[in-house]
Amino acid sequence: MEREPAAAARPDWNVVVTLPERTFREASRLLRRWGRVRRTGFHNVLVMTVEDPRRFLAEFAAALAEAPGLRNFVSHVVPADRAFDFRDPAEFEARAREVALGWLPRLAGRSLLVRVRRRGLKGALSAHAEERALADAVLAALEAAGTPARVDLEDPDCAIQVETVGGRAGMSLWSREERRAFPFLGIA
Repeated sequence: MEREPAAAARPDWNVVVTLPERTFREASRLLRRWGRVRRTGFHNVLVMTVEDPRRFLAEFAAALAEAPGLRNFVSHVVPADRAFDFRDPAEFEARAREVALGWLPRLAGRSLLVRVRRRGLKGALSAHAEERALADAVLAALEAAGTPARVDLEDPDCAIQVETVGGRAGMSLWSREERRAFPFLGIA
C-alpha cells in the first residue's frame, strides 16, 4: 500500500533509487558517498540529492564495474537532469511538457520512448496516460518544427524517463548508448 508523504516533509531530490528488497542499510551505506540518501513513504524506494547527477552516474557506474556485487543492493538508480514539484496532475503535465519541449533539438528526426514511473497519486495520475500525452506533445512540436520523430517501443534513439515520488518528479533524456552503458537506469 502506498503512503503519500506529507507535502511539508517532501524531500528535495535529484536521484531515485529502487531496491530489490529490504536492503536500505546496505544501499544507504553504498550511496551516501555521493550525497544525502533518504527514505520515502514508498516501499523499497529511496531518494538522493547529489551535486552533479551526470557525474554521479559515471562514478556509480565505475563503482559497479569494480564491484558488480553492489548491484545486489539496488535495482535501479536514476539521476534526474531536471526535477520539479507539482500539486496535481494538471501541474505535473504542464511542467513535464515544458521540460520535454526543451529537449526538442536533441529529439529532432529521432525515434523516442517515454517512460513514467509513478509513486503516489494513485488514481489521479496514470503513468500510461502521462506517457502518451507527453509523447504526443513532443511529436506534435517536432512535426510543427519540420523535424518529425516517431515512437519506438523496442529500441528508440532517445528515451525520456520520468520518475515521480509523491509530488516531485525527476526527468532525464537518455540516448541508446547511455541506456546500454548504464543498465541500472531500467529503461529498455
